[in-house]
Amino acid sequence: MGTVENTTLEDYDRVMNTNVRSLFYLSQLAVPHLIKTKGNIVNVSSVTGQRSFPGVLAYCVSKSAVDHMTRCVALELASKQVRVNAVCPGVIVTEVHKRAGMSEEQYQEFLKHTQETHALGRPGRVEEVARTIAFLASDAASFITGVTMPVDGGRHAMCPR
Repeated sequence: MGTVENTTLEDYDRVMNTNVRSLFYLSQLAVPHLIKTKGNIVNVSSVTGQRSFPGVLAYCVSKSAVDHMTRCVALELASKQVRVNAVCPGVIVTEVHKRAGMSEEQYQEFLKHTQETHALGRPGRVEEVARTIAFLASDAASFITGVTMPVDGGRHAMCPR
């Protein structure tokens, strides 16, 4: 959480290191094996990479970087038959928000708010994201690369609220 006014450079660096630098490094390590096996990468981004949201500046910037890195690496590795895609979840029911400091009451209100912010009127489930990742990693998606696929109940298409 944080804005341009109150995000410290240390917090910004921590988020970017967690969400972008580590992903870049892991991708570099995996590339030789992926080329050899004609494998693929499915990154986990967020709807915040596709849409702007106040109060989570560093997170939004980091996920936007993940989206663009996905497209760039997809183009770099396409000639080697390595596919690179990403999923971009909206609000998904997990413990991450509570671990970040939300109380149970705040979290329940946050989930309730998805009735207005997500076109399908609810938060997503982990299984829904996992099935999309499995699809993108499978041979059924053999002609898909460079995609940042929303798994967000239509949140990316909604007007800001």
